[in-house]
Amino acid sequence: MDVATAYFAKLRWPEGPVCPKCDGKDHYHLKTRRVWKCKACKKQFSAKVGTVFEDSPIGLDKWLPAVWLIVNAKNGVSSYEIARSLGVTQKTAWFMMHRIRLAMQTGTFEKLSGEIEADETFVGGLEKFKHESKKRKRGRGYNGKTAVMGLVGRDGEARAKVIPNTAKSTLHGGVRENVERGSTVITDALYSYRGLQGEYTHEWVDHAIEYVRGNIHTNKTENFWSLLKRTLKGTYVQVEPEHLSRYLDEQTFRFNNREGKDADRFAKALGNVAGRRLTYDELTGKTE
Repeated sequence: MDVATAYFAKLRWPEGPVCPKCDGKDHYHLKTRRVWKCKACKKQFSAKVGTVFEDSPIGLDKWLPAVWLIVNAKNGVSSYEIARSLGVTQKTAWFMMHRIRLAMQTGTFEKLSGEIEADETFVGGLEKFKHESKKRKRGRGYNGKTAVMGLVGRDGEARAKVIPNTAKSTLHGGVRENVERGSTVITDALYSYRGLQGEYTHEWVDHAIEYVRGNIHTNKTENFWSLLKRTLKGTYVQVEPEHLSRYLDEQTFRFNNREGKDADRFAKALGNVAGRRLTYDELTGKTE
């Protein structure tokens, strides 16, 4: 525990601990409790305060291995495996993983540029195999599945988000939100993508005829979908639509950092834990 706390504190505060209440740097360490006490405001604080780990009774000696496992497992890691590895309950492991996924969320205002592939897919089981209480109302989604839009740059950066439908306004909005004007957008022949010309150079390939025409293809996006569905179907098996966006964050993080070493992904995820918070009530939709 002491080693894990010291490692995380050094990573979070390279120049020494900073009080989250008053930003004071003058403090002393209560070693027996693994906390610091600020000399200015007299408040005590731990390395977990102000991070996704805050208020968790689970120690950093379990949190850090959990982060390592999830960011470096190519096809994801189940909450049951995390529970067995760390000696916690499956419910606790499930909550831990969703908090870590929040740290893997890479929100940015910087848009993609250059050559960008855009595509959509549908995630979820068929309606006929679902319990009556889980079936959606008729007319929503593609055969009861959830629509997801993906954009992958030829330089390898990917973004993915849950979308309400594949209508023209939705897909065009997704492109405008994530792709710099003037870039080349490559899609399949779905009619909803038509009309991007003017703002973008729009190229498309009709998969009913061919999959590749010179440099015009959506192979990188298809590769991303393949990895995503292998993770969802092979590891997580069943993902509720309301949590799907978190699994997209997880897969996108690993995909965008696939060239780095395990330690690089681990450090990058830990660098994102501060300033983010997720409670169990928020996760399960119990808050108003």
